[in-house]
Amino acid sequence: MAKAQSVTTLGESPEADRKRRMIRYSIAMTIRVICLIVGMFVQGWFMWVCFAGAIFLPYFAVILANANSSGNTPKGQAVIEAPTLAIGADAFREAGKK
Repeated sequence: MAKAQSVTTLGESPEADRKRRMIRYSIAMTIRVICLIVGMFVQGWFMWVCFAGAIFLPYFAVILANANSSGNTPKGQAVIEAPTLAIGADAFREAGKK
């Protein structure tokens, strides 16, 4: 049997993870809106940089917001594993004979 898990070794809660991802995405989309507005008022190469940021930033925002933080397990922290139950085929054969 696996070693018992402790509450102190659990990772980030789903609510905290969701909040962190929403904040990352909101910041990226705010930068995108700023790029669009600035791109309309400047000219030259800076205009193209702003529009490129406005076009490509949503893709990177989704990638960053959905980045899985479970791979960043601190040293010594237990990995959470769900218990599994295995039922052999013999149990079904015996139940059919009764």
